[in-house]
Amino acid sequence: MIKYELKKVFLRTGSRIALLVLLLVTGITCFFAANISYVNENGESTSGPAAIAALKNAQKEWSGFLDEETLRQVIAENRRIRTSPEAISDNVRESNIAYSWGQGIGEIRSLLNCSFCAFREYDYYRADSLTEDEASSFYANRISSLKDWLSDEAKDQFSEKEKEYLIGQYESLETPFFWDYMAGWRQLFEYAPTVVMITMLVLGYLVAGIFSSEFSWKSDAIFFTSFYGRDRAVFAKVKAGFLLVTAVYFTAFLLYTGMVLTYLGADGFNCAIQSSWGSWKSFYNITNWQEFLLIALGGYIGCLFISSLSMLVSAKTKSAVIAVMVPVVLIFIPSFIGNINSPLINKILGLLPDQLLQAGVALDYFNLYTVGGHVIGAVPVILVLYAVLTVVLMPVLYQEYRRKQIS
Repeated sequence: MIKYELKKVFLRTGSRIALLVLLLVTGITCFFAANISYVNENGESTSGPAAIAALKNAQKEWSGFLDEETLRQVIAENRRIRTSPEAISDNVRESNIAYSWGQGIGEIRSLLNCSFCAFREYDYYRADSLTEDEASSFYANRISSLKDWLSDEAKDQFSEKEKEYLIGQYESLETPFFWDYMAGWRQLFEYAPTVVMITMLVLGYLVAGIFSSEFSWKSDAIFFTSFYGRDRAVFAKVKAGFLLVTAVYFTAFLLYTGMVLTYLGADGFNCAIQSSWGSWKSFYNITNWQEFLLIALGGYIGCLFISSLSMLVSAKTKSAVIAVMVPVVLIFIPSFIGNINSPLINKILGLLPDQLLQAGVALDYFNLYTVGGHVIGAVPVILVLYAVLTVVLMPVLYQEYRRKQIS
């Protein structure tokens, strides 16, 4: 019965086109994710495997613990490059040559900019004015800038208990960071939401007809009056939907992951996410591979929940068209509500299922909730919340369709 339900989905021309679109979009996303350039010693921009290897070699020279001595060396090297005749030249080619010398320390330089700027600011040139003696305050600045922000701009945004939690998370982060080349993870995380959301939209289309097809084909009387029509056959539909979501999601996500990391490399998997300047302010003390697991799991739970909700709407309304709209609404409506600047709205948005589809982005948000007297970030809350809701939806879906009246 399960095989028959899956066969009905995959034999539809529309389903095949949707899967082809998913494959195409995943391929295009991989192309953009892998598009990394490198400026060679002649000031010429290059790309491709040779450029990636050159960038990797340049950054590997600075691989290791980002302690005070290393930071002093980076500051000195950055000043040497920035004050060189090539760097201050008006000639574009000369400027590009100077830029090529700093690609090995480029990411660390960005971390220096983050550390020595105010919490909500970023000055690209801040690192150029640093002295070696300031390296000692690199990690302390991260904590002090948070405290300044919480006592000033964000003083009414969090409770005292939430402020203590954030400061505690910052202070408990293990330092010094171990830093390494991690372009593969950085690019993977940046484009992952695109792959997951497109996968969800395709899944919404695929599962929408599982519970409405009998009514659209006027075969519901035959289906429900058959010997196993109201038990095993209905259960087969539920399991088919679950297997469909699981197979399509992990095929797309693992294909994307495999292509990006194979091409760019998986170096830096055990580095703290804060060692990449894009996540410098995150209060989740995890590593790159742990963030990857959260993104993969979050996307899967999100796809399961939204697909289950779509199938429930399909069973309730007997309409595949209405069911297809469920993922669209849940994914895109929050972006419009997000324009409202309100702490309450932010807390609500932080719990919506679309956050699961972009769990990596959610790790950089300061959405906090109190559960059982304990302050906790939004990501673990939504993972547990929607996993439970998905489990609850399955029997509800089964009972809803099982009790349908023959039209």
